[in-house]
This record gives sequence, C-alpha cells and structure tokens, in this order.
Amino acid sequence: MFGKMGDMLGKLQEMKQKADEIKSKLDGITLNVEGAGGDIKIEITGNRRIKNIKIAAALQHGSKEELEEQLTVTVNKAIEAADKLNEEEMKKAAGGLLPGL
Repeated sequence: MFGKMGDMLGKLQEMKQKADEIKSKLDGITLNVEGAGGDIKIEITGNRRIKNIKIAAALQHGSKEELEEQLTVTVNKAIEAADKLNEEEMKKAAGGLLPGL
C-alpha cells in the first residue's frame, strides 16, 4: 500500500518539477503579435506577461475610442497566442508523465 502511495508522491514531485521547468522556459519565449493592420505590436512571453506595446503614430492621432478598441483586440490576441503556446508545452511535458493526455 505504501509503495503505491510513494510512487504517486514521486510522480507528483516529478510533475511539479517539470511544470517549473516549463514555466521557466516559457518566460524565455517571446511572441510578437500584431493588430490593427500592423499599427499595434505587442511582445508577450509564453507565460502571458506583456513585455512591450508599440502603437504607430497614425493610431495615436485618431479617436481615443478606436485606439482603445484596437488595443483591447490586440492584447487579447496576444494572450490567446501565449495561452496556446503554454498549453502545448504543458501537454508535451504531461504526456511523458501521464500517458493518454
């Protein structure tokens, strides 16, 4: 009985270590996402941390509402891209530890 429990605890520890390694790896990956026809550029890490936002001068002179809308759309696009990368990396790691995922 304790043998199985020990095996499970070992697997859990291994999974935590793998997740920490992936999180560290994702911190080092930067995705570049564009929106508003390239007028908004966002750099975001694989862990969904925005590093930089650039807005073209053309959008800075338009309406405040348009800029806010385009920025919101682009930020969400960047987060979706980071989420997808994050999920793929976690699945790769979990696949080796938990077959069938």
